[in-house]
Amino acid sequence: MKMILMKNKNLTILFISAFIFCPLTAMANVEFDAWLTNFKNEAVSVGISENTVNKAMNGVTPIERIIELDRKQPEGSITFAKYKKNVINNARIAQGRRLYKKHRALLDNTAKKYGVPAQYIVALWGIETSYGNNTGGFKVVQALATLAYDGRRSDFFRAELINALEILDAGHISHDKMKGSWAGAMGQNQFMPSSFHKFAIDGNADGKRNIWTSLPDVFASTANYLQQSGWVEDERWGRRVVIPESFSKNDFDLSIVRDLSAWKKLGVTLPNGRAIPVVEGMSAKIVLPDEFGGDAYLVYNNYGVIMKWNKSTYFATSVGLLADQISQ
Repeated sequence: MKMILMKNKNLTILFISAFIFCPLTAMANVEFDAWLTNFKNEAVSVGISENTVNKAMNGVTPIERIIELDRKQPEGSITFAKYKKNVINNARIAQGRRLYKKHRALLDNTAKKYGVPAQYIVALWGIETSYGNNTGGFKVVQALATLAYDGRRSDFFRAELINALEILDAGHISHDKMKGSWAGAMGQNQFMPSSFHKFAIDGNADGKRNIWTSLPDVFASTANYLQQSGWVEDERWGRRVVIPESFSKNDFDLSIVRDLSAWKKLGVTLPNGRAIPVVEGMSAKIVLPDEFGGDAYLVYNNYGVIMKWNKSTYFATSVGLLADQISQ
């Protein structure tokens, strides 16, 4: 009799658990289904074919892991010295030099056409996806649908999802091969769908802009992004310098721009103690990624262009430093 009661008790607990949790799961599914129907209607209304919409969105469900990654807060901060060590290691420098040499003709032609030195194209390729070896394994449509539905930045990701469907509708990539990061950045240069529309180039003239597997397209798209963002062909990104001890924190605000001659007069020098090169009419800012006690960099217009790609002084400085290493 006791055993029967225990079984009944367990059944009651299971029944109560099912009653509590199943309706919530079902409710979430119903809400997503309603959102999905609404979105599909919107996509068709802006001109995307119904066939593309149905094929791309069929079976799409929110991915919990993507929501976790989007909401995850970094535990503490990494110093630039540590970051630089991770992204500009000897293996990455050596591979960048090998690939520069291997694709020299294509890279030089691209550089000439867009006015962007080849080492910067290679450096961005290296830091973004380790030269195409780590482009992300998430299905872009499902990742963007998850973030568009989640609500934290729904308008932004809803627009990116529309852009992604337009890319599929135009036939630039197949549904199964459209993969990228958890946030929807795609291909070997990690373009968001909106950046794809603005900057992606059909580098090999096959009628498709394929930043996933076509290096002519990857290189041309990267160079076009930089050119369209204001790259100055005959200027470098910046250089490491030494600053005088008299400098205060106010001297390193990125809004402070001075002529190179002014920085020279203030005592900024090259690491070897020599005077910084001065080009008439050229201005610069001082960047301290690790603030006082770390390396200092005198950065020019093209540094700001790299920051349009990624608004991080760590990222922009590392791209410049890796480009310098690759070109040696």
